[in-house]
Amino acid sequence: MPRILLAEDDDSLRGFLARALERAGYEVLACADGDTAAAALDEVWDLLLTDIVMPGLDGIEVARQAAARHPGLRIMFITGFAAVALAAGDAAPAGAKVLSKPIHLREIVAEVERMMAA
Repeated sequence: MPRILLAEDDDSLRGFLARALERAGYEVLACADGDTAAAALDEVWDLLLTDIVMPGLDGIEVARQAAARHPGLRIMFITGFAAVALAAGDAAPAGAKVLSKPIHLREIVAEVERMMAA
């Protein structure tokens, strides 16, 4: 079963995302902040799905650490801050995808499925 590390500080969105991805057939570890997600990087993941702006480490730093430890890891950012999303492409690991909030859960699941198939 493909494994997703999810980092999202919004409790409701994190819960909805985790349930939607689990229903789609993924194993999901949902973290409330970047520090918790970074601590989980010792495990093997197929995808890092992270908010950019969070308490503790931001999503870009979590992604940098993840990419350094697991070259080839798929990385997807979700963010409600358009300016941050635009700048994230320069700071994010190569190949990372950025989705802007608001976005429907079905769209996120579809994007995850596309990334996992690639």
